Amino acid sequence: MENVIYFDNAATTKVRPEVFEQMNKYFSESYGNGSSIYKIARESRKAIEQSREKVAAAINADKNEVFFTAGGSESDNWALKGVAESYSSKGKHIITLSIEHHAVLHTCQFLETKGFEVTYLPVEEDGIVDINKLKAAIRDDTILISVMFANNEIGSVQPIEEIGKIARQKGIIFHTDAVQAVGHIPIDVKAMNIDLLSMSAHKFYGPKGIGALYIRKGIKITPLIHGGAQEKNRRAGTENVPAIVGMAAALELTVKDLNEESARLARLRDKLIDGILSSIPYSRLNGSREKRLPGNVNISFEFVEGESILLLLDMKGICASSGSACTSGSLDPSHVLLAIGLPHEKAHGSLRLSLGMFNTEQEVDFILKELPPIISRLREMSPLYEDFLKNSKSDVK
Repeated sequence: MENVIYFDNAATTKVRPEVFEQMNKYFSESYGNGSSIYKIARESRKAIEQSREKVAAAINADKNEVFFTAGGSESDNWALKGVAESYSSKGKHIITLSIEHHAVLHTCQFLETKGFEVTYLPVEEDGIVDINKLKAAIRDDTILISVMFANNEIGSVQPIEEIGKIARQKGIIFHTDAVQAVGHIPIDVKAMNIDLLSMSAHKFYGPKGIGALYIRKGIKITPLIHGGAQEKNRRAGTENVPAIVGMAAALELTVKDLNEESARLARLRDKLIDGILSSIPYSRLNGSREKRLPGNVNISFEFVEGESILLLLDMKGICASSGSACTSGSLDPSHVLLAIGLPHEKAHGSLRLSLGMFNTEQEVDFILKELPPIISRLREMSPLYEDFLKNSKSDVK
């Protein structure tokens, strides 16, 4: 395979070699069904429970509060639907953000068809919610607040601990979609008063198709999937043992190096942001500069289309994104960029570069070299840019 420069780690990550190695045993040797009683099945069961302990330790949870799922989208669906059904007698009002992942937004829209009322809070220009607006949205019948830990497109990190404290004081259940945050920034579910937390292994160098939902002890939640007694009767289905082992191994390794790696990524991120903004006119950073995921860069370029940027970057061997991987096939502008106030034409010209553990400073330098001429080339073909230059010259006269 030809060399690629991969800057789309927010979409998915490469599985670490040592993680892949740990998974192998459970494909070919200890492949028994964890619900059976013979030796290779007992080995699978032991691996599942050891993995549960590792995942719990990474977020300061108890192991009996971690339930394995097929990924972040299932975890989000289960959290929202399960809580809504379990607490509907107490109230039918839910609070979330307008910039949430579609796994949360579409689930909320589904719940609205079932008689629930959802408040979609706006965010400020930096992509962060105003705490006072959140407080004002709380009602007597509010049963759930669901606020993402960090945004998948613009990287803005929400004031989760503050929100958790408010929710706990009001007796409201608090869920956070932490898919982009787990393994990248410190998380303590106890200190942050988090009741439910969604995560997905393929965002921190684990396999795809496996995730988990943290459910604080005492929280009532109906199962999303019925049909078996797995996961303490809460999530039916034969356990995906190799993936569970891979998820736990990846998270343990990532959390171990978290502080050092986050600092390295933040340095590369800032070099990338500063380099792009200084070398390419009519560009702007999207999201908070300070309260930001260490590996996230999201920049909009006027007078160009994001898809065209991606195609030309791909020709240079650079993998990037113009937004969320889940909506990359859509022609509509990002709902996140529109929510922070960008007009349609600027939202269409966005580029997301998300860094990970395998990225190097040399790769950052390569992008800083190749991106400016790509933007210049696209603008030369843009009638919008031509009109802008003509109008600029006439204004000078």
